[in-house]
Amino acid sequence: MVLAKYSSKINKIRTFALSLIFAGFIVMYIGLFFRAHPVVVTLFMLFGLFFILLSTVVYFWIGMLSTKAVQVICPGCGKPTKMLGRVDICMHCNEPLTLDPELEGKAFDESYNRKRLQK
Repeated sequence: MVLAKYSSKINKIRTFALSLIFAGFIVMYIGLFFRAHPVVVTLFMLFGLFFILLSTVVYFWIGMLSTKAVQVICPGCGKPTKMLGRVDICMHCNEPLTLDPELEGKAFDESYNRKRLQK
C-alpha cells in the first residue's frame, strides 16, 4: 500500500507557480527550433510569456492568501506554520494539523477541507 505524500497547501500552490515558470521557459526554448518561421517563434515566445505572467498572478494570490492564513505552533516540531482550511500539514515536519475539535485524533484526510460535510 503506497501512501500519498502530503504537503501543506501553501507549498503545493507555490510549487505549481514555480512549475509554471519552468513550463514558460521550456515553451520559449521550443520556439527557438522554429527560427526559420518568425511567426511561429513569436507565438511560442508569447505563449511562454503567458505562462510566466500566470505564475506571477499565482504567486501574488498565494502571497495574499498566506497573509490571511492562521498561524499556529506545530506540536511536533514547535515551529510556527500557517494553516489553510480545517486540516493542513506542518510546512516543516509534515505533522497533520487541525483546528477543528471534531477532527482531533482522526486520520489525516484532505477531503475534510471540502465544503460539504464528509461522513
